[in-house]
This record gives sequence, C-alpha cells and structure tokens, in this order.
Amino acid sequence: MNKHIIFFAIFIVLLIVAPLGQGNYIIYLLASWLVFSIAAMGLNLTLGYAGQVSLAQAAFMGLGAYIASLLTLPPADSGIGGLGLHWLAAAPIAMVVTFFIGLLLGYPALRVQHHFLAFVTLAFNGLVFLVLRNEDWLTGGSFGLVGMPRPEIFGISTMKNLPFYYFVLIIFVLSAAVFAWIINSPWGRAFKGLRENAVRASSLGVDTTKITLLAFAIGSAFAGLAGALMAPLVQFIDPDSFNLVLSLKLLLMVVVGGAGFFYGPILGAAIVLILPEFLRFTEGYYLMIYAILVIVLMVYSPSGLIGFAKKTTERFSSKKQQRKDFEQGAQL
Repeated sequence: MNKHIIFFAIFIVLLIVAPLGQGNYIIYLLASWLVFSIAAMGLNLTLGYAGQVSLAQAAFMGLGAYIASLLTLPPADSGIGGLGLHWLAAAPIAMVVTFFIGLLLGYPALRVQHHFLAFVTLAFNGLVFLVLRNEDWLTGGSFGLVGMPRPEIFGISTMKNLPFYYFVLIIFVLSAAVFAWIINSPWGRAFKGLRENAVRASSLGVDTTKITLLAFAIGSAFAGLAGALMAPLVQFIDPDSFNLVLSLKLLLMVVVGGAGFFYGPILGAAIVLILPEFLRFTEGYYLMIYAILVIVLMVYSPSGLIGFAKKTTERFSSKKQQRKDFEQGAQL
C-alpha cells in the first residue's frame, strides 16, 4: 500500500479521536481548522501549483457562505428569509456559482501576472465586500445573517458541536481526496508546468489559457465549499468576516505550511489557527512570539515547514549515502 495513503489514514484516525473528551471551544477550533484547510487547499492549487497569485480567496468564502445561508435559512414572513433547502443541496450550488465567478476572475490572469494580478484579485475582494455590506435587502448589510441551520444527515442531527465536527471531517476527507486526485492527474502536471514556465508548457502542448482559468475556478470552488461550511459552523456571518485580513490569513496558511505541497495548507491552517492558542500562556506576548516565529520561518525556509522538512531529510539522506559510499570505498 502507498505510504502516503497509510500516513493519511493515520492522520484521519487522529482527527477522529482528537475531539473526544474535549470542551465545546476545542471542538469548534478543530472544526474551524478543517474548514480553513479546505479553503487553503483551493488557494494552494491556484498559488502553489499553478503559480497564480490571488488575494480573493476570502471573497469566495464569503460568496459561498452567503449563498448557502440564503438557500438554507427558512422562509420568513418579514425580513430576510431563505428557501429552506437542505445543506447538501445548497453547498453544490454555492460551489458551482463560485466556480464560474472564479472562471471569470481568471481572465485577467491571462494578461497580467505576479503583483499586478494580486492587485486585480485584491480589487475583486473589495468589490465583494462592498456588495455584501451595501445590499442589505439581500445580505443583511452590516448586521449580517444569523441562525443558519446545521443539517440533519441520515436522521442524525448535527446541531451539537461534536456531530457537526464529524460532519465537517467527512467533507474535509472528501475534499482532500478530490484535491489529491487533481494534483496527481494530467491537470496537476499541467498546473505545475504553468507555474514553472508558461512558455515551455505551451510549447509542450499545454493549453495555458484553459489551465489558468481552471486553476482559479477550482480554487474558488474549494473556497465556496469552505464558506458553505463556515455559515452553519458559526451560525452568523457578516461582511467583516470575509475581508482582506482573511485573504491574507489564508495566504499565510499556504505559505507557512508549504505552497505546492499536499499537506502544506493543512499544516499552515493548524499553525495560523491553533498555534496562537498554545501561546496564550504568555498572555499579552503571544502574538509577538507568534509573529517572530513566522518571520524566522520565512527567512530561513521560504518554502514553508514542509519544504524545510523535505530539504532537511534530503540533506540527511545525502550525507548518509556519502558515508555509506565512503565506507564501501575504504573496504575496497
């Protein structure tokens, strides 16, 4: 059996037992980690594998959250109500809508690159924020939406935190499986070729226009799914929940964990969300310590934690091989 499958299976077992015996806050934190990992996976596909800079991931999370909320909220006699759909029906709709909006956002990437593309996606993030805040007849404006129901799955209620955590875990595993399939498919190889050298990839027959658009579209759909999960998790959303700060936080998750690695966004989400909780014993200094640790990591390992671990392992293996070759030569 593939060692990566065994490792992932062990990881899932740990996630299954992690919330047992824990309080509501820890369970909520673990569920948030899984939700943000899904969003970071999408950004990792766009940035880490395809090399397209995006600061709009929070906007797609917001779109997914609002679409799912408006579809799942019960109808109201007055005020803002929804259609009362089940989450399993609303989430695919949110993903499809964000997929096509991401497809449209990918078109500027055909003309501009790097920091210019970052400014384009930044402007889109601001546009979505303004729409969510100003169109209060639909989104509730600054007051947001409240009371999003948690779904009932096969007769099992997920209203309590522990059942909802396991529901999120199932969606996370399915998302990770799809992500692994994508990066190991011909699409994944095309994404990597686009990242390394778009001209060379094009000369080898890769349709760079199609691949660029797909990178944005699929990454946006992952964010839409994460937003659709975030709505029932917190049961309250407002425009400030999906501003530029969240986009930067998602970017930090990908970069710190390791852009272009499967486990990068998962590890990065844990560092960004969970590590500060372990540093709270330092009271007012925990954010300073956290910031210093991130800076040191970026200075000494721009490829993130997984990139650092991979380089260390390769260096150790190389020295071990050299020592083995030297011993064999001495015996001769």
